[in-house]
Parts: sequence; structure tokens; C-alpha cells
Amino acid sequence: MLNDFIIWSSFIVPWLSLFFLDKQTIKRFMPVAIFASLLVTVQNELAYTYKWWVVKETILPQIITYFPFVYGAFLVGTIWIFYFTFGNFKLYLLINLAIDALFAFPLNEWFESLGLYKLVNYTNLEILFTFTLMAVLIYLYQLWQQEVLKGGPE
Repeated sequence: MLNDFIIWSSFIVPWLSLFFLDKQTIKRFMPVAIFASLLVTVQNELAYTYKWWVVKETILPQIITYFPFVYGAFLVGTIWIFYFTFGNFKLYLLINLAIDALFAFPLNEWFESLGLYKLVNYTNLEILFTFTLMAVLIYLYQLWQQEVLKGGPE
């Protein structure tokens, strides 16, 4: 019961939070959020192939990607982080590092203890490293978006 609540909340609550942002902000940062979710989807596919972790509970068991997290909390969280930090790379990286460390260590341990998934050939430190690397890649992607699709930087 608690696991179902956590899984559904990690998917639905972030989407509801978008009501607090204006439409222009969502349109501006949705492409980078989708790109980020695509990167995590690829990571999930690799995790399945190389047995980095095993998902034990999800809302869509036939899908390899951990859908509620990737297309809920992660996608919407990316929009919020860019909303508050884009234009200040040091702040962006610091906030991402803090959130990634929170996920990689205490939250990951808690989710594993609840039986949502189990790390097999992957460590908490590798989670932190790959999420931080992805954060840099998606920031560069957003810079490219600003330059190419909007006709230049802010």
C-alpha cells in the first residue's frame, strides 16, 4: 500500500505542480526535460541489459524503464530546476548535485528498503556520477536550444 502510494505520487504530484508555472516557462523547458527523460530511459534500458538494478514494483511492469520516476518526478523536476537556475551554471550544478546526492544516498536506500527496486551491479556513487554527468549534458542541450531554436541567448 505504501509502495503504491509512493509510486503513484512520484508520477502524479510533480505533474500537478506544473499548475504553479506559467505556460511559457513550461514550453521553454519541456524540450530539455524530454531530452533528460530520454537519457534516463536509455540508462534504464542499459540497466536492464547489464543488470545494474532490478525493478521490483512499478505501475507498468511490462515496461523496462521505471516510468513513474522517469516521466514523473525526473521530467517535471528538470523543468523546475531549469526554471530556478538556468542562466547560472554554478547554481544549476550545485542544486543538481544536492538533489542527485539526496536521491543517490538516503532516498535510494529508502526505496530499496521498501522493495521498489534493488541495485545489483551499480552503486550509489555511480548513480550520483551518472546523474551529474547527465545534468551537464542537459544544460548544454538547453544552451543549444536557446541559441538555435530561439535565435540566440537570453
